[in-house]
Amino acid sequence: MKEIFYDWGGVNTWLLHLINDIRFAWWDSLMQLGTYLGGHGLFVVYLPALCLLALWRLNRLPQDSAEFVVQTRRWLAVIGVFSLAYWLDGLLLGYLKPVLDFPRPPLALLPGTLNVIGTPELHHSLPSGHASFAMLVGASLWPLLSRRGRWLAAAFVLWVGVSRVSLGAHFPADVLAGYLSSLAIVLLSYCAVQWLMRRAARRS
Repeated sequence: MKEIFYDWGGVNTWLLHLINDIRFAWWDSLMQLGTYLGGHGLFVVYLPALCLLALWRLNRLPQDSAEFVVQTRRWLAVIGVFSLAYWLDGLLLGYLKPVLDFPRPPLALLPGTLNVIGTPELHHSLPSGHASFAMLVGASLWPLLSRRGRWLAAAFVLWVGVSRVSLGAHFPADVLAGYLSSLAIVLLSYCAVQWLMRRAARRS
């Protein structure tokens, strides 16, 4: 099963080398920035920024208008989804990573065949936490974004995922697993938040 769903008949390792073999100083710096921006620890930065952005956007609307009510609910839903999904994602990753305990590229591949930037990590490769968090950010904000914003969100998610492979921290399969697990959690959180908001609206 691992050969099919993880190794992809050798394509997983081939893609790793295809991305990891790209080496330029500016590229390495760009990849390190992508990894930094996709770190779970930045939730404490992103959440307040999202709340401040919501207040700024809502204060531009007449507070006695129907549009103000609609937009307030949209922003509250997004903030709720982002917060709930972050908590659930942390629980899931905290369980899956040590249970699966897939080796990271520096441990799985022969010495000298991989370019590693930063401190080498050896264990808990599947799924990628950075890719998961990047997808969580992009998917949570998706309902509020314009077409251009959605393109930027998709680029951010891809950037973080590619950075993990480029820096030698993950296989592409780890990144894909992080994307899919986080997307499922965001959709689940969206359904839960919408249900709670509908219930609150009926009671009021």
